[in-house]
Amino acid sequence: MRQAFWTAFGQYMSLAPSAGEEKPNWLNYKTGIKHLYFKTDAERDRASVAIALAHPDADLQEAYYNQLLASKKMLEIKTGEPWTWQAPHQEQGKTISRVYQQLDGVNIFNQADWPDIISFLKPRLIALDAWWQEARYGFEMLF
Repeated sequence: MRQAFWTAFGQYMSLAPSAGEEKPNWLNYKTGIKHLYFKTDAERDRASVAIALAHPDADLQEAYYNQLLASKKMLEIKTGEPWTWQAPHQEQGKTISRVYQQLDGVNIFNQADWPDIISFLKPRLIALDAWWQEARYGFEMLF
């Protein structure tokens, strides 16, 4: 059921335009910045979309997180909503930071919830793509 959902979502998203010149792989969005990625998830009780950061170097993790914070207002403008910010913390032996949106009360294993999950994920991924077209330059300068 999980595979069927992600296949259907991928096909649905393949029609979505990108803010950039290249058409992204919406299910495996490449930011071009190692250890920084967009993550979509759907489970038995929720769906979420996140900007995830997991750099093994603590100093770079902090610098990247600070760069995320610097682009917070732009992210909120592009997405039209505030996001939840999770500062660097230890999780399964790694330092992780997340900026995310979550929809509670949906179940990927209930096909009747799929339209709600898709309606939640799609506009946020498209908005993240638009945000990333501008925000990425600040991250590229950190190298």
